[in-house]
Amino acid sequence: MTTATPLIIAIDGPAASGKSTLGLRLAHALDYLFFDTGVMYRAVTWLTLERGFDIDDETAITLLAEKTHIDVAPASAPDGRACDVLVEGQDITWETRLPDVDASVSRVSAYRGVRSALSRQQRRIGLRGKVVMVGRDIGTVVLPEADLKIYLDASAEQRAMRRYHEILLRGGAADYSEILSKVIERDRIDSTRDVAPLKAADDAVIIDSDQMDADAVFEKTLALCR
Repeated sequence: MTTATPLIIAIDGPAASGKSTLGLRLAHALDYLFFDTGVMYRAVTWLTLERGFDIDDETAITLLAEKTHIDVAPASAPDGRACDVLVEGQDITWETRLPDVDASVSRVSAYRGVRSALSRQQRRIGLRGKVVMVGRDIGTVVLPEADLKIYLDASAEQRAMRRYHEILLRGGAADYSEILSKVIERDRIDSTRDVAPLKAADDAVIIDSDQMDADAVFEKTLALCR
């Protein structure tokens, strides 16, 4: 008897737990679409700024998220992108990474109406199948029927240390205590928000990566798929 490879894979977990690294490797191994749902919030943020909307106007931004068709597709160019981000057919993949977007995306992603609108769009894409979707509420809210749900966890200290080393490897300056404080605060916000709080789905496989490197996490997850 053979078991089919899951067509919809959801990976959730706290900030800096390695979800994107795992999701991208898994998508490449399975020849699936890699979809980090954070790109949708970035797309709406970019559009908000592009059209000159007030970043504090929740009503206008929610309407924008509801009315704008956003799609995610396999990477079309070998320029380092993990996927294509399309707004009404326009490729805005790199625009979503602009500093202005970085500075405002947390604000936009906290809006209840925006989260609701984008969850529907994420679900539309996920139900096509052959997708590895990464986020914080995929297995619980966006795609509760996902064939395989992974909750990738690690202690705040371990996640802060990993981020600290990543910054140093890029030649940047980093303060571990400051990074740890930000990780803890992000955890608090994500786990206590009214809309889709961060938590593991009841049927998720929980992987604690404190004592595992990225290769070990990937091999364990790939084995679950096969």
